[in-house]
Amino acid sequence: MTVLETAEKWLPAGPRLVRALLADDETARAQRMAAIAFAIRIVSAAIAFLSQIIQARLMGEFEYGIFVFVWVLVVLAGSFSSLGFPTAVIRFLPQYDLDHAKAEIRGLTSTARLFAMTSASILALSGISVLHLFVDSIEHYYLVPLFLAVFALPMIALGDVLDGTARANRWAVLGLSPTYIIRPSLILVFMLLAVYWGAPATAVTAMQAALAATYVTTLGQFLLVDRRLLNRYDRGARTIDFAAWIKVALPIFLIEGFGFLLTNSDVIVVGLYLPPDQVGIYFAAAKTMALVQFVFFAVKAGATPRFSALMAADDRHGLAGFAGTAARWTFWPSLAVGAVVLMLGQLLLGLFGSAFTAGYVLMVILFAGNMAKALVGPAEMLLTMAGRQQLCVAVYAVALASNIALNITLIPAWGLAGAATATAAAMTIEALLLHVAVRRALGIVVFAFADPHALTPRTEAVRP
Repeated sequence: MTVLETAEKWLPAGPRLVRALLADDETARAQRMAAIAFAIRIVSAAIAFLSQIIQARLMGEFEYGIFVFVWVLVVLAGSFSSLGFPTAVIRFLPQYDLDHAKAEIRGLTSTARLFAMTSASILALSGISVLHLFVDSIEHYYLVPLFLAVFALPMIALGDVLDGTARANRWAVLGLSPTYIIRPSLILVFMLLAVYWGAPATAVTAMQAALAATYVTTLGQFLLVDRRLLNRYDRGARTIDFAAWIKVALPIFLIEGFGFLLTNSDVIVVGLYLPPDQVGIYFAAAKTMALVQFVFFAVKAGATPRFSALMAADDRHGLAGFAGTAARWTFWPSLAVGAVVLMLGQLLLGLFGSAFTAGYVLMVILFAGNMAKALVGPAEMLLTMAGRQQLCVAVYAVALASNIALNITLIPAWGLAGAATATAAAMTIEALLLHVAVRRALGIVVFAFADPHALTPRTEAVRP
């Protein structure tokens, strides 16, 4: 009896699912990677949620608000400083692997790491200069956390590149667990140890813990990824085609930059307009509702290499069908997770402290925006892997401009509810624009409720 037959025997209710996951085709590999990413995100969400609760309880709303505002800024800046190379690695490496171009793979992976570290270091030095020049214009309670934060930038950028390298090789656990499981776990452990040994429970202590955790995590991931690359591709000559890589990486940088800002600009604008305690309440509500987003992330992690492989094989009909499948993989689990989170919303927010339950209405508003985004799945990655980066940049630019304009308009009038409304509206605008862009540029109907048999691209559409 085969392994597959044994699995079906013990799981009679889902033999088709078992057969799909254990099959040896590309779609099954994408499903397995999505399942692994989904599991990692579940564990990550639990760790992050527990960590946030403990930190909020330790520090209180004010210090907690300072820490999350600064940490959001540094993670954004660190991700920006890699200038799109993590996803460019995912874009090129599967194609090089298909062509057995090991020299190009060696050149790509080493160049991406060096470039990210260099650009992040330059950004860190610039950040220190800005803090020195505008010291009198920045609230005093933000200064020391911001100064500590800039030293994490090179490691965050390197970690993103290592994540992309591992995912491109389908090493999902090695790619995702350092950033989403190990680093947040270490931040919490280091914070608790520091407080236990007498350090004050402040944003400064939390940022010191985050800085140490970032270095330990990224350096450990570097050693593991580097060893696996050597085992798979051996040592040898390196071919560097920097012009081709940066040509793809820069539009991806704009796409992902707009995407990160769309996800986090509400926290930043709230921090600019409202005091840290309000930032803490909004962040707790937004990140509790963000449990829905790990479904999207998991599908994106599994689908992106598959999109790239289908493009390399010029399988346009397969690309169309898989795009619809990815949208359905995103929508239905997101709906289920979101419904459960809303049912438990008051209880979950109460764990942060009694003041945080005021954020429940924000969760309801944000849920609507998340579901609008889930309807089209990872459509932006479909455009990116199809070589339509510029179109994706335009979509994100419009969505981001809408987000910022709505936040600036609604926060002074409605406070935290205005921030949530602006974010949900921006998500809806983004989903609608992505749906239209994919349909017009690629001839693919990417929508969770679309008829899969209608997903037929135009013959001239899909060209990198």
